[in-house]
Amino acid sequence: MQNSTTIGFIGAGNMAYALVSGLVNSGFSTKNIKLSDTDEALLSLRADEFNLEVFTDNTKLAAQCDVIIFAIKPQVLSVVCKELQEHVSHNPLIISIAAGVRAVDINRWLGGNASIVRAMPNTPALLGQGATGMMANDVVSGDQKALAEQILSAVSTCLWVEDEKMLDAVTALSGSGPAYFFLLIESMAKAGAALGLDESTAQQLSIQTALGASMMADSSGDSAHELRAKVTSPNGTTQAAIESFQEQNFDMIVAHAMRAAFDRSREMGIELGDYD
Repeated sequence: MQNSTTIGFIGAGNMAYALVSGLVNSGFSTKNIKLSDTDEALLSLRADEFNLEVFTDNTKLAAQCDVIIFAIKPQVLSVVCKELQEHVSHNPLIISIAAGVRAVDINRWLGGNASIVRAMPNTPALLGQGATGMMANDVVSGDQKALAEQILSAVSTCLWVEDEKMLDAVTALSGSGPAYFFLLIESMAKAGAALGLDESTAQQLSIQTALGASMMADSSGDSAHELRAKVTSPNGTTQAAIESFQEQNFDMIVAHAMRAAFDRSREMGIELGDYD
């Protein structure tokens, strides 16, 4: 990615903040990053922190950018796209990180023939440790696809899917996934406290255990199944706990939860796409 590429963010919230930070940390010039939002206080904060040019008018930002990143709530995406119709004739790359909203609808709202990459990052991107699923429509060129990956990889591991429907699965797995781990950490800490540990100790042990296990899964050549088997001694404490999980059909609990997230992501796409 060249520093001459101008990237504009519509929406100045947490995910935009993460991406801007990642780009700046990777050496991209803030002179070529622009930001737009309706929240003037938030814009002022971002401008002071990064020395960026900021706008409250999305159309003025769009006209100056090679890449436009929609970092806004899905419910307002149609309104924003429609106001940009007359300002994207230069065919900028559009990257949408709005959950659920389909590329065909974004394209229609923009007036057609738009180069669109849909991306589903997750909140660990705020620490540069995100996971992002990506999908490009047929108008996106090879260079634009590479550019999108360069931008998102500044804060996350990026994986492409060919079928846009699979972004709903990405949403269910990694998009919503951090909350599943937070719930497990919360539950383990409560259980540890119930067994007699003070709450602070139980919480610290839960967090560090989750961190260490994730690092082992990432660095080891073994699968998660193999790692679990290695730490599960026959007739030991871990086996007792795993058997208890399995008796409660842990796999099915996870599968049902992810199916619920998957179904809701699809529903959102239909609901928001039909809302004109």
